[in-house]
Amino acid sequence: MGRITAVTAGKGGAGKTMFAVNLASCLAMKGRTVLLIDMNSGFRHLDICLGLENQVIYDIGDIIEEICTIRKAIVRDRRFPALYLLSASQNPDKAEILPSHMRRLCEKLSGKCDHIIIDTPPGAGKEWQAAVTAADSAVIVTTQDYISLRDSDSLERKLLQEGIPEISVVINRVRAGYDGSGLFPAIAEMAEALRCPVAGIIQEDENIHIAMNSGVPVVCKKDSYVTRNFLNIIGRLFETENGDENQVR
Repeated sequence: MGRITAVTAGKGGAGKTMFAVNLASCLAMKGRTVLLIDMNSGFRHLDICLGLENQVIYDIGDIIEEICTIRKAIVRDRRFPALYLLSASQNPDKAEILPSHMRRLCEKLSGKCDHIIIDTPPGAGKEWQAAVTAADSAVIVTTQDYISLRDSDSLERKLLQEGIPEISVVINRVRAGYDGSGLFPAIAEMAEALRCPVAGIIQEDENIHIAMNSGVPVVCKKDSYVTRNFLNIIGRLFETENGDENQVR
């Protein structure tokens, strides 16, 4: 059965969609079969970040309303051996996705994928609860500020209440040279405040923003420090028996 990981954040703008896209892309480059599920109804962005917006015809709401089959709603990214996208609806009123819907969907798909990566809505409302209900693990994406730190702490408690014991944190948009300046919480301070382990940090880099707007995951540039950093983070999140998580095929 495939591993189901929810990528989540306490507030918008933390970079969870960016992280979900590049996490899935790295795993796919390594030969894993990966399904990305966008659960941001009304605010979907994964299709744009992957450059697949013109290929999305059906979405997860169409599956729930039985307008189409699962197979018709899933789009393949042909740049990778096996990366697939199930998009959210751009219409937030199209279909209410309940936890029971998500559990059944993931039960059907997890046997066909090595990884299911779920990009959740921000916060911890009922849409978020539906998104995380089938997850085996979760990654909280936070930024280097006290508001995001507090939100991440609250979100960790919510994830534990949902029965997800395996939780990690990624600190995004870290400003080089500012750690320890007193202007932002230090990385060590954030790691100490959060009970779950920090899987890695991602520095603020304009190349990440350019890649997001271009529809090309930044990790497609295999020799960059950003890609090496993502591979190190994956190695901490997904340790496998053969220990190959830091090798790109």
